[in-house]
Amino acid sequence: MDIKKEQNGTTLTMALSGRLDTVAAVDFEKELNASLDGVESLIFDCAELTYVASSGLRSFLMVQKRMNKQGKMVMRHVQDAVMEVLTMTGFDDLLQIEK
Repeated sequence: MDIKKEQNGTTLTMALSGRLDTVAAVDFEKELNASLDGVESLIFDCAELTYVASSGLRSFLMVQKRMNKQGKMVMRHVQDAVMEVLTMTGFDDLLQIEK
């Protein structure tokens, strides 16, 4: 998985591409923990995210809980295959997803 970050004030946009599997989730969580201090708006651009494993779902849930305390989190441009996983697991009700 590849992560491209762009910060504008207290807004952080992370463009995710590739597969968020068990191995990638470890690095993803490290990147999140190192990047979220002072962030009030976190945007995930998922246009090129092709797969999310259960460990990736856990990562999104973890960051959603943190962002609930310090601001908001949005997932944008979610591909159909990833959206299907989010819907089947009920994560579409837990996460803010914009088409």
